[in-house]
Amino acid sequence: MVAVRRARPEDVDRVWPLARDFATSFTPERDVLWSTFRELTARPDTLVVVATPQDDPDTLAGYLLASTHLTFLANGPVCSVEELMVDAERRRAGTGAALMACARDWAAQQGCAYVSLASRRAGDFYRALGFEDSAVFFKQTLTGSG
Repeated sequence: MVAVRRARPEDVDRVWPLARDFATSFTPERDVLWSTFRELTARPDTLVVVATPQDDPDTLAGYLLASTHLTFLANGPVCSVEELMVDAERRRAGTGAALMACARDWAAQQGCAYVSLASRRAGDFYRALGFEDSAVFFKQTLTGSG
């Protein structure tokens, strides 16, 4: 069992190794993560949560970053899960599901029409949580960004 809670500024050092290992397209920079972490945890349209084992609250098992934004087609806000990362040694123990449940609850409280995310490697996990394939995700990296 894990406990999921809002991230606090002092969590940044424990989130860093997970964020660093999560990235496949970019190379995260620690100082950028620090400033971005502080900004994102203070935004009302953004959810940053961490999961800790109930028997070891000093260990970080995973984190999730999601945000809401308005859309025309959904007649209101939607929630996008941008990042979900669980420590490799703690996978398949309910941590990811607990983080996603927190995101769904938060999105519902925000009046969101749906929760969406992009995933190349964890489709089976998300389908098991009730998500369905909806679209293909495309991106174009901008020169000088990231």
